[in-house]
Amino acid sequence: MTAGVRQALIPRWIVPVVPEGRVLEGHAVVIEAGRIVDIVATAELDRRFADAERLELPDSVLIPGLVNSHAHSAMALLRGLADDLPLMRWLHENIWPAEKIIMGPDYVAAGTRLAMAEMLRSGTTCFNDHYFYLDVAAEQAIAAGMRATVGMPVIGFPTPWAEDEDGYFDRGLEVFRRFEHEPLIRVGFAPHAPYSVGDSAFARMVAAADELDTIIHLHLLEAAGEVESSREQYGMGPMERLRQLGVLGPRLLAVHMTQLNEDNIRLAADTGLHVVHCPDSNMKLASGICPVAALDAAGVNVCIGTDGAASNNDLSLLAEMRQTALLAKVSSGDPEAIPAARALTMATLHGARALGLDNEIGSIEVGKQADLAAIRLDRIETQPVYDVISQIVYAAQDAQVTDVWVAGRRLLERRELTTLSEDEILDECRDWQARIAQAISN
Repeated sequence: MTAGVRQALIPRWIVPVVPEGRVLEGHAVVIEAGRIVDIVATAELDRRFADAERLELPDSVLIPGLVNSHAHSAMALLRGLADDLPLMRWLHENIWPAEKIIMGPDYVAAGTRLAMAEMLRSGTTCFNDHYFYLDVAAEQAIAAGMRATVGMPVIGFPTPWAEDEDGYFDRGLEVFRRFEHEPLIRVGFAPHAPYSVGDSAFARMVAAADELDTIIHLHLLEAAGEVESSREQYGMGPMERLRQLGVLGPRLLAVHMTQLNEDNIRLAADTGLHVVHCPDSNMKLASGICPVAALDAAGVNVCIGTDGAASNNDLSLLAEMRQTALLAKVSSGDPEAIPAARALTMATLHGARALGLDNEIGSIEVGKQADLAAIRLDRIETQPVYDVISQIVYAAQDAQVTDVWVAGRRLLERRELTTLSEDEILDECRDWQARIAQAISN
């Protein structure tokens, strides 16, 4: 789309997400200057927007761009490196040692490009990243035209990013100041986990997040041993400790949350924190099952993330939506738990709300940014179509995502990336595979 030109996208169906479950047919989305200026019946287009460029999307459904609420983008280069292991062995014996050898700006740049290409090709327009060299990830997102929240890492031991607590905060805040006026980028805090971050760092982070009006993006209650370890070290569970430190609240994105009890669910609801569900990663690492149906029933804002490709092994939010709905049903024993429309809301508007972006993205509404994805449903895998939203959540494949826009800019056009080079990314992958294999074998 040419800058400043009004364009009308004309799909067969539109799923605006607000109100939940609604499907429009015979309508167009009109975009100008990166925003949605109208949703109009196609019969009215000639009269009201005669000057608009038209893009016909027959047999496609237009949805809000998907929001990946938890990713470790650069870890796409570690896809399949250490599979079929429990969380702590996977992390301590394989991932962290590998990262210690290969970590650096070039690795993060190449991995982020790979991840963004995969995410765009599966309908994701915004990702919430939790990794080192966040400045590099932000630069790559800007270059690709993708929307991202990047996290200032905080962890209780030295890494290639910083040596100590002061180093993590100083360097992270420098990145915050650098990107605070970038329209596609937000910068939040990304502490690793309660077992790897001390009380003083959490207290300092809460004060800074309030001052900067930003989020805290934290792995929490991911594995069974986390609760017992916290009680041994602090005399209380992780949730109680974080409540005392002021971490629990509307700024917190609590990722995984597989070890919740009823008291924890009430505490999550009372404090207004957001839960990021990563079903594929949790199942693969046998970390447990997040009680999504109970959280949703309690009024907790549940959104969806992929985690990193090193533990998933893909970055498809379409796949995560499907797993979210199915896992909620089987774990609760209720086939009506998390219907398809709710799963789609979790992957769009709920993610936007957790990131503080729900006034800008997450639904197809007049005035919002034109972050959109088109999915063709005229394929064998999604025919016949009785329920459009059910087809999106339960049947649609990544390869059916044809076009993606961020702020009105078309980043995927008929399955072709417009701002990223697929050939260059594949060449980089081959190079990094060889380098990583050599590094970990020495």
